[in-house]
Amino acid sequence: MLTLQTALTFFTLAMLLGYTPGPDNVFVLIQSATHGRRAGFYVVLGLCTGLMVHTLAIALGLAAVFAASATAFTVLKLAGAAYLAYLAYQVLRAPVGPLAEQEQAGMSPLKMYGRGVVMNLTNPKVVFFFLALLPQFVNASQGAVAWQIAQLGLIFIVATLISFGSITFFAGAVSRVLKRSVGAQRGLNWLAGTVFIGLALRLALAER
Repeated sequence: MLTLQTALTFFTLAMLLGYTPGPDNVFVLIQSATHGRRAGFYVVLGLCTGLMVHTLAIALGLAAVFAASATAFTVLKLAGAAYLAYLAYQVLRAPVGPLAEQEQAGMSPLKMYGRGVVMNLTNPKVVFFFLALLPQFVNASQGAVAWQIAQLGLIFIVATLISFGSITFFAGAVSRVLKRSVGAQRGLNWLAGTVFIGLALRLALAER
């Protein structure tokens, strides 16, 4: 069992990390700005589901096995980069004006949730990050290590929900304003496409 001091310290760190610019929160920002606040929240839930999987993998010792495989790392990062490139293609060709509203109506909660899950699980850097971060807050004398890892993962997920949720809230408000202008919509789509391409290149060139 984690001590209260350890839990609070880790929660504070997780909150700071949640607001530090990175692939996941930039992804949330762009998705919320282009598709709206509601869609952004579903993306956040998807990302947190991915974090649950990573936490479970670390607690069971599976993440260390993955981290030792250069092939697995390469395959996963290329899959993630391809997915981001696909999203870039979609947003760059997305319609604006009334047609954009029709397309938004077709963006189901499950689809946005799936985007978050895929975004998180296809980023091998998350595995290495968790492997490096979580064990630093584990104390073998405080009980089962796997249970402490699970607790830390849960705390990180709660902090992510709060930090990413606030990003979604404000980005969604901006989205409603921008969507009143066709020119602003078009500019936002190009900005989103450019960001996705940049994230795809960054992930494709990432090293272990």
